[in-house]
Amino acid sequence: MNFDKVFGIHEQALRLRARRAEVLASNLANADTPGYKARDLDFKAILRGQMDGPARHLKVTRPGHIQPADGGLPIGALEYRIPQQPSLDGNTVEAEREQVEYSANAVRYQASLRFLDGRIRTLRTAITGNPQ
Repeated sequence: MNFDKVFGIHEQALRLRARRAEVLASNLANADTPGYKARDLDFKAILRGQMDGPARHLKVTRPGHIQPADGGLPIGALEYRIPQQPSLDGNTVEAEREQVEYSANAVRYQASLRFLDGRIRTLRTAITGNPQ
């Protein structure tokens, strides 16, 4: 059984959504930091790159290697956000926009979790014959 076919794209989607939640939370935490530049990642572009073929990842192959700061995202995946209305102190975080993006990301994360839960329940039922 090939679990990539069973779970589909949702495993990668969960990882990307979790990483995006971290980035958006960091933006919100720095909403009042002068000069802070809001960042985000283009979920669709990253996932498309994951599906098209091997993405360029930084890999740690030896204990002395430095961990990638972007959490293993493809190079260039984390981008600066262009604000609708820049502030005078150079901060590009727009709290309302970050909250909306964070909420939407959380809903999509939950949807992927529910899909995976359904698939796992189906597999468990097929293996054991018990629908619990």
